[in-house]
Amino acid sequence: MSFVKKINVNYTDCDSGLKFELPALMTEQGLIISHMRYLAWFSSKSESWKERSTFALRLLIEYIHAVPNSDYEKATQLLKSFTETVLTGTIDYTKLDDPLDLFWKPRKIRDVNNILFHITHYTDFLALQDGYTSSRINPFRKATSYEERLNWCAYYHKQQNVFLNHLTKRDKAKSQLQQVRLIGKFIDSKIENEKVIRFPEEQIERLIYLGFNKNGIIDFKSQAITMLLNYGGIRKSEVFHIYLSDITLNPNRPGEAFVRVYHPEYGKSPDGHYKTRSEYLLSQTHYKPRNKYRLSERLYSGWKNPLLTSRDGYYEVVFSPPHKAKEFLAVWVNYLKFQRVEPDTSYFHPFAFTNSDGKPETIKNYQRLHKRAVERIGLECKKELGT
Repeated sequence: MSFVKKINVNYTDCDSGLKFELPALMTEQGLIISHMRYLAWFSSKSESWKERSTFALRLLIEYIHAVPNSDYEKATQLLKSFTETVLTGTIDYTKLDDPLDLFWKPRKIRDVNNILFHITHYTDFLALQDGYTSSRINPFRKATSYEERLNWCAYYHKQQNVFLNHLTKRDKAKSQLQQVRLIGKFIDSKIENEKVIRFPEEQIERLIYLGFNKNGIIDFKSQAITMLLNYGGIRKSEVFHIYLSDITLNPNRPGEAFVRVYHPEYGKSPDGHYKTRSEYLLSQTHYKPRNKYRLSERLYSGWKNPLLTSRDGYYEVVFSPPHKAKEFLAVWVNYLKFQRVEPDTSYFHPFAFTNSDGKPETIKNYQRLHKRAVERIGLECKKELGT
């Protein structure tokens, strides 16, 4: 019986000896080894990227299972049919049935283009391997004059910012720009000036000082995190990469907090014996950079490569309005004095925010505390409302 199932595996690269924790696809014929090699090759990509690549390939395999007897002379015909099916869905709403037994709902154009990108990127990787010289599932075709002009525009826009761009071979570039993918992206609607949803400004003070106050007991940790998000403008995931040593007194403005957000892997180590935070964590603790955990693991916290302002690999949090830096410092001091649970010496870690057991706090637990605080001040906790 045909099936495809996503599992988690420990993969060891035979050439380098490096070990990776990867998502993998198991079918009735075994693991898809080539995709595991592909993910290992692109190990520097985010966990979300790897999961998305695995999801895209899983959809394609499910589609192949659903149409096993279809006469596709070329894999490109299969891919074209697949992308169109993903876009439109497979459900016949007039009969309330699905002849393919997939029951896929229609997807947004952006989502379909992303799936197509991952399939194409993976098969391009396969085409470069030994024995796969002609297996490119989405090959290039001759571009129309209009497409070629657009390619040249993109090419010159990129080249004008490239150092030593005068050394680029024009003939090679010309041959590349005269080709486009046989199966191209669907044209998505352009959206400009979409309204940004934010937390109601008149309610934010109530959330911090009343929402996180339960029966007279103040949750200083959640107050501090919420202030970093709303007054410091940092991403939720970035909070959980902050070390205890990253929050100090501002040397130039007495009474204010000075908060740095470091790159979780390549930021400067707090210990001078180690160069990077990744090296420090792996050498001195049982933890690793939190962006390197699997997406499904509780300690995972993403990293979207924000603009860093120091060669030490960090950016400084700028509070707006500025006086909130003093309020944050007061809340932070209360958290350290009265509520922070120090990590066990056998499981030491440097992360600033801890749970009741002294382990690193998680996004999921903060979201739960935040939801209760929002409801405590009489609001509904919904992304669409900014709450």
